[in-house]
Amino acid sequence: MAITASLVKELRERTGAGMMDCKKALTETGGDMEAAIDLMRTSGAAKAAKKAGRVAAEGLINVSIADDGKTAIILEVNSETDFVTKGDAFIDFVNTLGALALKTTPTNIEEFLSQTLDNGDSLEKAREDIVAKVGENVAIRRVQTVTVDNGVIGAYKHGERIAVLTVLEGGDETLAKDIAMHIAATRPECITEEELSSDLLEREKAIFVEQARESGKPDNIIEKMIVGRMKKFVGEVTLYGQAFVKDPDTTVGALAKSNNAEVKSFIRFEVGEGIEKKEENFAEEVAAQMKN
Repeated sequence: MAITASLVKELRERTGAGMMDCKKALTETGGDMEAAIDLMRTSGAAKAAKKAGRVAAEGLINVSIADDGKTAIILEVNSETDFVTKGDAFIDFVNTLGALALKTTPTNIEEFLSQTLDNGDSLEKAREDIVAKVGENVAIRRVQTVTVDNGVIGAYKHGERIAVLTVLEGGDETLAKDIAMHIAATRPECITEEELSSDLLEREKAIFVEQARESGKPDNIIEKMIVGRMKKFVGEVTLYGQAFVKDPDTTVGALAKSNNAEVKSFIRFEVGEGIEKKEENFAEEVAAQMKN
């Protein structure tokens, strides 16, 4: 059977794969469309395994709250390039995973990865399919579920790269969302000073002591300098100590108190944080691809 341009186009539209891959699959299956799709899905799994070792530090974050306001999830899915995150296939994949997570409320990423989609596919199978479609490694990196009985959940997304969930006792959804927005912008270490680790405090104090000594000032002045700097540091890294981004004249702690609310917890995800990214020379990468 002749492999026409229209056949190649149809297979490409149905699989999202490259033109040459589509033509090759149709040639190998004698123009049988369904057989070509099966062949490409099989080879896609092989490609996914081959790409699995490649660093995926870009991606999207999905954050969703259930209609009853009592459950929410936050999920990160990574790709190799920012370009892929703008495609409908990747966006739909992430949204599908977000809907599944909100439905099943997994307690950790391992539990989530063991689940199946409504069509019966495992998440690993779905991941391999999207790898074959976009041509890059894709990683379902992390997911967290938040549930409340009497509290209030707030969610905020800054673009597609940063998302925050907050849980308040008291207050309302508007306040919870405002505080989530603040956290997205300021990245606090924790809620209150009491939650700061002693190691972090000691490390910062040691730095301040060394800096103060270099000033040549007397010990009694140095001690006052250190107390002042540590107080400023605590205010900068704790949520309650930070100046509220929408009203710098008040702290988040004062804002919560004035609304008879208490921040019980927060989760902040930023795409790719903690992943060591390999720096690539784009011109060299293109030249290398042209040689293949």
